[in-house]
Amino acid sequence: MTYDALLIVSFGGPESSADVLPFLRNVTRGRGIPEERLAEVAEHYYHFDGVSPINQWCRSLIQALQADFATHGVNLPIYWGNRNWPPMLVDAVQRMAGDGVQRALAFTTSAYGSYSSCRQYLEDLSAARAAVGSKAPAIDKIRHFFDHPGFIHPFADHLRQALDTVPASSAGSTRVLFTAHSIPVTMNDVSGPEGARYTDQVVEAAGLVMEAAGCDLPHDVVWQSRSGPPEAAWLEPDINDHIKRLAAEGVQSVVVSPVGFLSDHLEVLWDLDNEAKATATELGMTYHRAGTPGLDARVVTMIRELAAERTDGVAVKRLGKLPLWNPNDDGCCPARRPPAVGR
Repeated sequence: MTYDALLIVSFGGPESSADVLPFLRNVTRGRGIPEERLAEVAEHYYHFDGVSPINQWCRSLIQALQADFATHGVNLPIYWGNRNWPPMLVDAVQRMAGDGVQRALAFTTSAYGSYSSCRQYLEDLSAARAAVGSKAPAIDKIRHFFDHPGFIHPFADHLRQALDTVPASSAGSTRVLFTAHSIPVTMNDVSGPEGARYTDQVVEAAGLVMEAAGCDLPHDVVWQSRSGPPEAAWLEPDINDHIKRLAAEGVQSVVVSPVGFLSDHLEVLWDLDNEAKATATELGMTYHRAGTPGLDARVVTMIRELAAERTDGVAVKRLGKLPLWNPNDDGCCPARRPPAVGR
């Protein structure tokens, strides 16, 4: 199929202290989240002067993609729109329409399939197109990429680097923990075709990273950043609870790989580098956090290759065995909105 643009779609994040509460109100609009809960979450941003790293990461990613596309003769102008903070998605679609774009590919910065990491992006794309009107381009979302080599191999390299920092005295009592954002259990149960739920995808990605890293230590998949009401069931175990359990079992060291995140989101910087690290330290454990892919050149190559699957019909590159499906199909990641404060 012919496409004439690539649209980068991300969550968005505040870039100053004054942005934080308006941003959180955008994220939670229509969910009835009390203002005091927003104020609690806002403190996490204020710890970093109100700046989320995600917008600057997107700017740098686009620059790298533009250079890569030019080198490889890919004639796709790149646009950028966020779900929750400028540059807003509707403004990006409006610019595309004004530039005469007819059909675009959308790369979303979430690798996995679930309502909040897939279908909600599709809903926002549809709403943006509706707001722009009849001149809005058609937009097709690129497939999930949690098992693409360009996603897995950077994680594996960072895991090996983190393992190298584990003291020799505790190397024999070390556990690798893979983390991803928790979601409501009901959302997980409908997140993909048979055998491809959100949890299945994260578990497969974790196993692929371990294999690529050549690591034979025991590992667990845990969850982080839960933000729903206590009466709702979310994916468990929470990373902090699991660290406490491991300490009681005599584990001396944990190496944490945030396999749910393509780059260092605020959830990585606060929930892992502050909260989870503090939990481990208080229990006398050593804590080591492996990096995210970030702007690794293999991520840039991956995005070009994912686009080429649609534009040129090139062979799919993947390391996993879960079924693939088209995220643009109506049955992908049905709408089960979480009663949550996303970040």
